[in-house]
Amino acid sequence: TECILEPLSLPESPGGVTAVESTPYVPCIFCKECYLLAEQNQLLKHMIIEHKLVIADVKLIADFSRYILYWKKRFAEQPITDFCSVIRTNSEAPLEEQDNYFLLCDVLPEDRLLREQLQQKRLREILEQQQQERYDTSFHSMCMFCDQEFTGNRSVLLNHMAREHAFNIGLPDNIVNCYEFLALIQEKLDNLQCLYCEKVFRDKNTLKDHMRKKQHRRINAKNKEYDKFYIINYLEFGKSWEEVQSEDDRELLDNPEEDWSDWEEHPVCAVCLFCEQQADTTEKLYLHMQVRLVLNI
Repeated sequence: TECILEPLSLPESPGGVTAVESTPYVPCIFCKECYLLAEQNQLLKHMIIEHKLVIADVKLIADFSRYILYWKKRFAEQPITDFCSVIRTNSEAPLEEQDNYFLLCDVLPEDRLLREQLQQKRLREILEQQQQERYDTSFHSMCMFCDQEFTGNRSVLLNHMAREHAFNIGLPDNIVNCYEFLALIQEKLDNLQCLYCEKVFRDKNTLKDHMRKKQHRRINAKNKEYDKFYIINYLEFGKSWEEVQSEDDRELLDNPEEDWSDWEEHPVCAVCLFCEQQADTTEKLYLHMQVRLVLNI
């Protein structure tokens, strides 16, 4: 497939408003069938069964609606075989029993460029939202643990929950769409669900005791539902916070031969509780204090 040299243009309606902002529906790439954006999996299933199209790594597409609209336009202009790899099933069976499926993925330069542009657009939008929330002084919400009311900046509430209730969802500047995040957490608590292990309990007091005793006053980091509220998940194309963190660790492990000869270790300076005596280890200081106590000096 040849590379596309002209810039990609994301689909817009004639009035200048992007089509995906004017409707909650996403059309099939090939026919007039439409599905709600929330029914994304139904649309993907329809395109596989009816049109033999498989889209790779859908979860890494930053804006599914714009992605589909872009390829609907392109497939109307050129044959699908100009863009997709052909996968033949039952290749050893008689010809009439064989099927051809088409794979659309980012091996195609045009597809990868589209995915990257959609990710960059989403990153710009999410950073603008974060900046707006960071300096917003009209924030108003109740603490979900003690019903204390907070107004001003979101950091006042988040810091209160971390300090007073040991409930830490992260630094305020690392969070985006804070109102939606807090509403989701409140909904789970109202449904008597533990935020960490996600078990459901019979009443509010049992839930509170469980979260306190088990130290479950935190969210489940493995739950992908929370990813959209943390800036780190928008920073790198096609990577989650777990992949970014593990990549950082690999960078450290990749240099086992690194020279540490310039490392200067400073001795510990510990001072006796009873006099001015100092020692470079706590063991020496402990022995010194024992001697003082025995000799009563």
